[in-house]
Amino acid sequence: MGAMEATLDLDDWRRRVALLYLTGPTEGEAGVAAFRRGRDELFRDHPQSALDDGQRARFTGLPWFPYDPGARVAAEARPPGDDGELAVDTGGEDGTIRYRRVARLATPFGDLTLFWTLGYGGGLFLPFRDATAGDQTYGAGRYLTDTVKGTWGRGLVHEGGRVVLDFNYAYNPSCAYNARWACPLAPPENHLGAPVRAGELAYPDPA
Repeated sequence: MGAMEATLDLDDWRRRVALLYLTGPTEGEAGVAAFRRGRDELFRDHPQSALDDGQRARFTGLPWFPYDPGARVAAEARPPGDDGELAVDTGGEDGTIRYRRVARLATPFGDLTLFWTLGYGGGLFLPFRDATAGDQTYGAGRYLTDTVKGTWGRGLVHEGGRVVLDFNYAYNPSCAYNARWACPLAPPENHLGAPVRAGELAYPDPA
C-alpha cells in the first residue's frame, strides 16, 4: 500500500471510530452491543485494522466480558495532587509522548489519573491496568478513552465536574493484537489492585 492510500485509510479509520462512539444507541446494554458489533466490523474489514492479513482471515470477533451494568460508575474528580507531566516512551515511531495530569478520579475499583495528551490538538487519555491483567485481560492494561483517536463519550462521559466511567467500553491498545504496534501503557499510578471484569478480554490470536 502506498503512503497516500495508507494516510487516507488512516483518516477514514479515525472518522469511523468517532462515528462509532457518537452514533446511538450510546447507553445501556444496547449501546454496548452496538459498539461491539461496529468494532468487530472495523477490525475484520478495514485496511487500518490492528490485525494483519492472516489474523483478519481467522477473525471471528473480539472477546469481551458479559455486559455488566454495575461497571458503569460515577467517579469523583479531585485535583491530581501532582499536576506535572508524565513522559511515556512508546518504543515506536511516536517516540516519547508527554501527558499532563488533569484529575484524580475516585472509583469503586480504586483511584485513576486522567491525563491530557500534550501536543497539537491534545486530548483526554485514561489508561488503566487492573487485577485481571495477564490472566483474563491484556497484561499491560487497557484504555477507557483516548480522544485524540476519536473516542468521545461511552467509556468516559463528563459534564462539568461530574464524571461517569463505563468499564464495559474498556478496550485493548493496538499492541495487544500485534507486536508491530507500539503503545503508551498505563503508568503505575493507574494500576488498580481490584479486578475489573468488564470490557475487552485478552485477544486469543496475537501476532
